[in-house]
Amino acid sequence: MRLALFDLDNTLLDGDSDIEWSELLARHGAMDAARTHAYHREYEQGTLDIDEFLRFQLEPLAREPIERLLGWRREFLTNWIRPRISARARALVREHVAAGHVVVLITATNRFLVEPIAEELGIPHVLATEPEQHEGRFTGAVVGTPCYRAGKIAHLEAWLARRDARLEDVHESWFYSDSHNDLPLLSRVTHPVCANPDERLRAHASRSQWPTIHLRVADDAN
Repeated sequence: MRLALFDLDNTLLDGDSDIEWSELLARHGAMDAARTHAYHREYEQGTLDIDEFLRFQLEPLAREPIERLLGWRREFLTNWIRPRISARARALVREHVAAGHVVVLITATNRFLVEPIAEELGIPHVLATEPEQHEGRFTGAVVGTPCYRAGKIAHLEAWLARRDARLEDVHESWFYSDSHNDLPLLSRVTHPVCANPDERLRAHASRSQWPTIHLRVADDAN
């Protein structure tokens, strides 16, 4: 198996999907976007309490009717996400698919938001934080471990185990990420690639001689 793993926010997406979602919901009077921005600053600093953040971020899913959520999600994909996916990001995914690699989107963002983005990108497999559902409605809770930091490794290992494989047995593996929070998984693959890296990841990449690429929308013109 040759495995290509992609982070989403600030990697394939020129921006953060949780922030974009909160801004959209704020326009509909359904979320305080300023709190999401505050949590994002904690994420950048490496101090985020992921459980606290998810309780806040998943609360609208539990509160709002599913029909309304689906309508907002369609608006989200069309107006907030598609303009933030660069041609370079799309081309990179296509290159791995064309090479016959198993392509996976692996992200801390919840599956409800991620699945249509993965479909838009042509990525067949999604590993994400799983929001709990009961009788067709979200509960506001998370199923299992959030897909965050070392939790990404746990999600990936469980996914591979269902295919009778282990990460150590994968012949070649790529992981593209922008964040120092993804160092646990970046350190486990055979080809770590820093895409639009934050300052701490850029410094680590320089020390480790990891390649760095840029997938911003603005980069498409260069």
